Amino acid sequence: MAEQILNLEQVRHVAKLSRLAIPDDQLPRFTQQLESILEYVEQIKQADVQGVEPMAHAVRLTNVFRDDTPQPALSTQEVLSNAPETDGPFFKVPKVIGEDDSAG
Repeated sequence: MAEQILNLEQVRHVAKLSRLAIPDDQLPRFTQQLESILEYVEQIKQADVQGVEPMAHAVRLTNVFRDDTPQPALSTQEVLSNAPETDGPFFKVPKVIGEDDSAG
């Protein structure tokens, strides 16, 4: 059997910091699972990463966006042309505040 890395108090403390309510009868199970995770992290630490450049993402990505160049703005008429309803130069939308006085 492997040497115990964590004790129940440490797991209880981590649960409290994480704001998790773990019942006492579940603590041994979570202790074993956390130990398993920590053992795996130790294995990963042993990987030789000498000369490997740190990356922000596992897949090499490049910016595919166009250059941000200023362009003429649309006219009010063009902006409102696809709106379902308008009220002069404004979009008309359903009222959402104060619609139902019985909800108070």
